Amino acid sequence: MHIPPEGRLAYGMQLPIQSQSTIYAEPWEADAKPADLVEIARAADRSGFAYLASCDHVAIPRRLASAMSTVWYDPVATLALLAGVTERVRLLSHVAIVGLRHPLATAKQYATLDHLSGGRLILGVGAGHVQEEFEVLGVDFERRGVVLDESIDALRAALGPDEFPVHHGKLYDFEGLGQLPRPAQEHVPIWVGGSSPPAVRRAALRGDGWLPQGDPRDRLPEQIAKLRRIRQDAGIENPVTIGAITEPLYVGEPGWDVGRRTLHGAPEVLAESLRAYRAMGVHQIQVRFRSRSRAELTDQIAAFGTEVAPHLG
Repeated sequence: MHIPPEGRLAYGMQLPIQSQSTIYAEPWEADAKPADLVEIARAADRSGFAYLASCDHVAIPRRLASAMSTVWYDPVATLALLAGVTERVRLLSHVAIVGLRHPLATAKQYATLDHLSGGRLILGVGAGHVQEEFEVLGVDFERRGVVLDESIDALRAALGPDEFPVHHGKLYDFEGLGQLPRPAQEHVPIWVGGSSPPAVRRAALRGDGWLPQGDPRDRLPEQIAKLRRIRQDAGIENPVTIGAITEPLYVGEPGWDVGRRTLHGAPEVLAESLRAYRAMGVHQIQVRFRSRSRAELTDQIAAFGTEVAPHLG
């Protein structure tokens, strides 16, 4: 995804159903079916959303299951399904824990996804946080940051234009091994997730974009300034797409308890609040709507696209 024109604010969404952490999942998602996911993706595609996002966890330990749940769809399979039922919306892994897998295996999956979708992939990557997940797959949890750094470098090569990519690193070493199909995009954007100091530095030095994780509004300007300062000091001149996760949203007056943090009200009121992100230097916002059913959610998506989005620029 390219940085939107000056004054514009792109908007995307993390998909419901495919991950059901108790932090954000709505009760109706527990009984949802693949057809519901398809209809939600189609609604977002019609409503001008820049991307749809899917999370990544391989397995959740019992100690975390009550909070995180064990519902985590595979992002490649999920985004591939949705690529086939949408036309223009981008497909974002938010985020792929790429350190759990060899870069060539990751590149094979995501290059194929980009090829089949006509160049709609955005590869979001992150370090991960579930220790047992790393241990069962034989990956050093304590060194996950180092692993991610080199994984990004290796993926730059493996998702590039060359049929026989080359990478010689401390952890991964490959040359003379061909992979077709290549991505449809000449350059697959890599967005780095996380808000810790190492994550911000990683996004600044290695990312085409930054995906903050849970930063409140009042913390974002400082984080953005830090990211830009690191890039400037490193002599990096390429643009970087800066994101933000907004508060929960509801277009209109809900008539039910949507929680005190939820932004709700008239479209112009919501747009005015969201434009503040752009003033901070944010290029794209990730939104999540409160809802009691799939129908209410798709209505919210449509209302945002037709009534709120025109006021974001």
